[in-house]
Amino acid sequence: MQSARGSAGERNIAEALASQLPADIEVFWLTPSPATLPTPLLRVDFGPRVWQYHVAVRAPVEAVVMSTQQDRQDRRAQWSFDTRPILGRFHLWLEDVEVAWTRGEPATEFTHEMSFLSGRMERLFAMTGAVTALGTQLFGRFGDGASLDKAGLNQVKKDADAISAYATSESLWYLSRQLPENHAIIVSLGEGLMPKGGETPEMGSNPQLGFGRVYARPDVARWLDDRVIRLLNDPCYGWDGFYGDLKHSQVTVWGTAIDTLENTSRFAAGSPTGPMTVLHVFDQPLHIVRPYEGYMGTLVLPEAVVRAAAERAILVTFRTPRALVLEAIRLAYPGIRPEHVHVWTLGGKSRVARIGGLWQTWRDLGVHVVEDGWTLPTGLPAFTESGTYAPTYLVGPWMDSAGATHLFFCDGYAASAETVQAASLARMLGLEASLNVFTSKFALPYDVEQYVMALDPGASDFDARLGALLGSVPDAETADDYGRMIREGRDAGVNLRKATLSVEDFFPEKAWDVLAVSGYMQPDPYSGAGGVEEVAPGTYRVTVRLASQRGDKRITFTLRLMEPVEQARLAFSPLLSRFLAGASYETRPVKISDSGRIRNELQTLCAEALEFTDGNRIRLRFDRIPEAIIPPDKQVTLGQVLRWYKKRHPVWFAWLDI
Repeated sequence: MQSARGSAGERNIAEALASQLPADIEVFWLTPSPATLPTPLLRVDFGPRVWQYHVAVRAPVEAVVMSTQQDRQDRRAQWSFDTRPILGRFHLWLEDVEVAWTRGEPATEFTHEMSFLSGRMERLFAMTGAVTALGTQLFGRFGDGASLDKAGLNQVKKDADAISAYATSESLWYLSRQLPENHAIIVSLGEGLMPKGGETPEMGSNPQLGFGRVYARPDVARWLDDRVIRLLNDPCYGWDGFYGDLKHSQVTVWGTAIDTLENTSRFAAGSPTGPMTVLHVFDQPLHIVRPYEGYMGTLVLPEAVVRAAAERAILVTFRTPRALVLEAIRLAYPGIRPEHVHVWTLGGKSRVARIGGLWQTWRDLGVHVVEDGWTLPTGLPAFTESGTYAPTYLVGPWMDSAGATHLFFCDGYAASAETVQAASLARMLGLEASLNVFTSKFALPYDVEQYVMALDPGASDFDARLGALLGSVPDAETADDYGRMIREGRDAGVNLRKATLSVEDFFPEKAWDVLAVSGYMQPDPYSGAGGVEEVAPGTYRVTVRLASQRGDKRITFTLRLMEPVEQARLAFSPLLSRFLAGASYETRPVKISDSGRIRNELQTLCAEALEFTDGNRIRLRFDRIPEAIIPPDKQVTLGQVLRWYKKRHPVWFAWLDI
């Protein structure tokens, strides 16, 4: 039996049961967040026979999963078979896989899907999260920026982003070969266009999987790529033309929101918690029509709070005064003390202008604003400099050892991809997320900022209305800058007409479904999930979490590198990065797949330097590649590599213009 952190009563029950089991029964423990399991449940599954015990405890509960050795062998064999395209691509061997449910009715593995995807596709997406976490942890320069200056730290962050984006992209490419013939995956929202913390705009975007990346079988991919290029270049086409073509052609397109490396700064600095990869796959494309990344105000609360407020004719949204939000919390949880209400927001000096007033408002109400190092119910310390997605898993009430009720919730703002990810996750967990579109400037406090994106930059009184919010008449440059941000959001398809948004405003259909995939490089303090752990030379345990409307399960893979670490590094490194580092491109055998790999890598490494032209061609503009991404000497090498490929294999590289 593996060690557990549960109550003594739970352990006694499990140990008593385990003592009666045959020798080939194994016991696994798993700690869900208290918000996801309000009724403590100890579940023992013996295949066809299921025993359930309700345990009266106030602390977070440990779910118990028991399986025979034969079950483990069967599970490993099926997972290996279903995910062999990704395992083979990265030269990995699946030694073991453990599956435990933390929410929903547990089902015997391989008997039920937990989302709109087939069971095999769910497993392929789970393995995508696992190999991204493993490859980034091993080869993404974890901790190398801890002692470097600002420029050095930022370069480590870009290198880490490049590895994580490459691992995810390659996994999706191999995964897409298992899609039904009329299906495709499109990236609707990515993370990396805006500078990360500590970066400046001239440093350019970061390696990423951004809007419009398509993964499908070749014929479907070419068809959809043509529509995406038209969407970007033809102002008369628009969303209606694009979505109409999808409907008419009966091609099923799954949209995604992807952040291949959340908490990049913590990864580069070697922080012991936080770094993770997050991928949400939806049963339809998001209503986004061009690359977009901005900020959104977010307020995430349990549904019980919103319902209790509605019964008293109180509307709780991001714009609701926080005193009324606290009143709604007290209605939902009678007797809760203000100091037992814990609000998580981003922290740090750079955020004082935008949400410093929000912190003070909550403190004036007696509410605890979560600070760095505060011990979470999982037993791990919180951090607030980044990471707006994972805290959503912890939103909800719990009781301390004295029987007092506590509530954890999220307030403040997040980047657009993380916002949509957290808001769609909230729906699965019985939470309500209210959103308000922000600009990417940090000059205004949140309660003023929330009105800016609703202005019309084409109106004759735009300068006057903007000036009323700024507190002074804006100069021409300032007015143009704000107008540009408003137009970018509107042109991307973001609904700016509504005062506040919900996640439903990002979907073309009223009904939608989602599978959320999280892979952990380091332990996650908000869910208690573990990070990548070496258990033997070249063998690693990797934790992935899958969440859907129907349930939530934690999957722990044991993966073995089939080659020495330095050789395995090549499987996780972009081909172009290897050439830029000095590997010979002239003596390496060339395959037709190199064409697709290089096309994908250019879109990942330097998306802003690419122009998509007619005929599915891409023009690379070297004058648009930021030196912080590819230094001038490396750009010379890149040009030599690409010209060599075009000259040597003109048919395979006919899509490339330099």
